[in-house]
Amino acid sequence: MQVVISDPKNGKAYKVEGKDAETSALFIGKRIGDVVDADILGLGGYEFEITGGSDKDGMPMRKDVLGTARKRILITSPPGYRPKEQGTRRRKSVRGNEISTEISQINVKIKGYGTKPIEELLGKEGEEK
Repeated sequence: MQVVISDPKNGKAYKVEGKDAETSALFIGKRIGDVVDADILGLGGYEFEITGGSDKDGMPMRKDVLGTARKRILITSPPGYRPKEQGTRRRKSVRGNEISTEISQINVKIKGYGTKPIEELLGKEGEEK
């Protein structure tokens, strides 16, 4: 499971691989908008807010769809659909707002900062996007 960490202060994003099953197990059951302690990834002092993600087939998660299942809904705005004209609607497949084992990427943003800069804590593991 990949975790993409966005830093709103400097506008950079860092990709971290959650290699062990314990890391992904701690995210399972959390929803979009939940604040998670960053000790899960070994970043003491930081707090992350879950902003979204996608499953193994690339279907995006939506905050307004409850549960973990993939559903076909009629949508007019992102994520999942970017209309070319205003007012256009489309039926698209999206994921619910709860993280399950089928989610392959989780997007988070830093909500609370620790004492050390995140670049120092991630070292070579954090790749800038």
